[in-house]
Amino acid sequence: MSKPERKVVNRDDLEPVCWFGEEGRFLLRKEDTGGLYSFYQITTRPGSGPPPHVHETVDEAFFVNRGRYEFEVGGVSEVVTAGTVVYGPRGVPHRFLNVGDGPGELLVIATPGGVENFFIGLSRLVAGGRPDWAKMQELANEHQMRGFQPPPGARGDVPGRPAATAAGPPAAELRAHG
Repeated sequence: MSKPERKVVNRDDLEPVCWFGEEGRFLLRKEDTGGLYSFYQITTRPGSGPPPHVHETVDEAFFVNRGRYEFEVGGVSEVVTAGTVVYGPRGVPHRFLNVGDGPGELLVIATPGGVENFFIGLSRLVAGGRPDWAKMQELANEHQMRGFQPPPGARGDVPGRPAATAAGPPAAELRAHG
């Protein structure tokens, strides 16, 4: 990659990318940093967050800017609040869940850069309503993620329980999955 140039970004000038109850704004992308890292903000509604997963080639550091989150990294779970940093090294299962009463906000550094392409692809896959989990798994595989599975009932194959929508699965399903 070429040498990065100076860049000034205002979060509010960026179009948000949305997936499963989360909204991302990619402040610095892979191409902005010469591939070294990506820097982005994630806003989550109460009860939302990803299911447990593993990035094979990406380290992530999460700074809780606003709210309360339950983080699980490597099988250890704890609730953290604003001002806390949680490190999720590559190869280690992790997840987070907004356990607060209002929207939460994370600032994330992922290294090496490029994870934004996963989220952009995920946003496109869920934009049409009911998600296609096979395509999501393909996307996860392309980005060297494993364990990216739908929460229980999200496929709509459990009688008496609604399928997940683009807005995301119910919070109880995410808690039960983690």
